[in-house]
Amino acid sequence: MEPDAPVSAQVTYAQVDVATQDAGLIVMGAQHPRESDAKQLEGGTLILLGTAAAFWDVFETSPEWADKQPHPIDRWSTRVVEGLAQDLTATAYFPFGGPPYTPFIDWALKSGRTFTSPVGALVHDSVGMLISLRGALHFEQEFDVTTPSGVSPCTDCPAPCATACPVEALNAHAFYDVDSCHSYLNTKSGQSCLTEGCATRLACPISDGAERGRTQTAHHMRAFHPS
Repeated sequence: MEPDAPVSAQVTYAQVDVATQDAGLIVMGAQHPRESDAKQLEGGTLILLGTAAAFWDVFETSPEWADKQPHPIDRWSTRVVEGLAQDLTATAYFPFGGPPYTPFIDWALKSGRTFTSPVGALVHDSVGMLISLRGALHFEQEFDVTTPSGVSPCTDCPAPCATACPVEALNAHAFYDVDSCHSYLNTKSGQSCLTEGCATRLACPISDGAERGRTQTAHHMRAFHPS
């Protein structure tokens, strides 16, 4: 009688968490699609990945940053998240590269850690409005994950985000006036937003949790508003 085939060890949330941090990312949400009814997925475990406080230091030493080619963070994310997927036996997904696009907003909102802010932008329970999802890992097996409170950080917040934008491009009506935003960034007064970050997103008290430096913020703003 031949011996039984070895049974592969089941991945644990702790293993995914450690591997993610080693790569310069953090787990920004975890869920079981069977329970959360996440779009395009039926079972298993879904882990959402975002930038960690250490991300920029890791990224600045990467070949994607050094080659000065377009979309360096997306290319870095593709390489790193696909590497994690291979090491952990998962399927990688990304919020870019479409259309069609993977339903990351749906996945984020159903994770119990991301919510809709008073100005309509997403807000996360640990990084506030500086949320930056870089990819996701979907595992066929369903393993235990941490259970979030499911309570929005906006619940007891005085909503400084609703009045922070100098031109009310983001406002309490949850309407984003993109044209007004770009027009303001072209002015002398708007240069502070380009170099220091969106005033509305920075006004969120939870955004401090992202520990994002000015160099990283300026890079994101230049990508949003090329000179």
